[in-house]
Amino acid sequence: MKSFEFSGSIVALVTPFKNEAGKSIVDEKKLIELVNWHIDNGTEGISPCGTTGESPTLSYEEHERVIEIVISATKGRLPVIAGTGSNSTEEAIYLTKKAKQAGADASLQVSPYYNRPTQEGLFLHFKSIADTVDIPIILYNIAGRTGVNIEPETIARLAKEVKNIIGVKEASGSLDQMARIKALCPDSFILLSGDDSLTLPLLSIGGKGVISVAANIVPKDIKKLCESFNKGDIKTAQAMHYKLLPLIKALFIETNPVPLKTAMGILGLCLPDLRLPLCAMSGKNLQVLKDTLKSYGLV
Repeated sequence: MKSFEFSGSIVALVTPFKNEAGKSIVDEKKLIELVNWHIDNGTEGISPCGTTGESPTLSYEEHERVIEIVISATKGRLPVIAGTGSNSTEEAIYLTKKAKQAGADASLQVSPYYNRPTQEGLFLHFKSIADTVDIPIILYNIAGRTGVNIEPETIARLAKEVKNIIGVKEASGSLDQMARIKALCPDSFILLSGDDSLTLPLLSIGGKGVISVAANIVPKDIKKLCESFNKGDIKTAQAMHYKLLPLIKALFIETNPVPLKTAMGILGLCLPDLRLPLCAMSGKNLQVLKDTLKSYGLV
């Protein structure tokens, strides 16, 4: 397997659906098209089957299939970080094994949701997965969805004691927490933003990039922000940050990925189809989204 750096603009890829005989199915052809579109537009990594990919509504078979398709379509041209987390350690191990067999370059492991483990429970959960499946693992910390925060001290303990836990996607919304992680962990530990609006601040404290929602529709702009910063062109990076902010705000006006999928439908990138319990946007918010896309110059 080719060795990749996990940095820059990594897209948190949507899962495109279509209706067939009254049933929602994964649009495999469109999924392949999206992967190639991202490669053509400079995206530096793809992360399928995460929050934005509506993983909670995918069956095991669909989950495995989406990861397989993305890996096959990339043809080794950029890294695939497969979302394989669960609130069941056994299920997470199962999904991670399948992703490794398919050729994933890394696994994205969300903190267990709903059952709210202690910090010791979190440590044992992630360690068990990493010890069982020898694949690079990136933690995914998003307490707003899971109900539990992986504390910086726990992340540092995992980084130091488990060789294949190599980084974290930080979506706590707290730059203070991100800084504490960076301070406590080894220099080689990869810090990625899970909040599009905090990408530039995170880069400024030593982060490596972002696993981005907005990159689904503006991949070149997310890459330009990261690339400009890394080249020392802070002025351009700041300009991109402020350009992106209104769009990012609109993409989170309702629960992700509802506005994103709606925007992708408007832009003709894929059907706006969602799976319940996610549903269509309210009329008022839809108008805000349309106005923002127009102001940005996308329509």
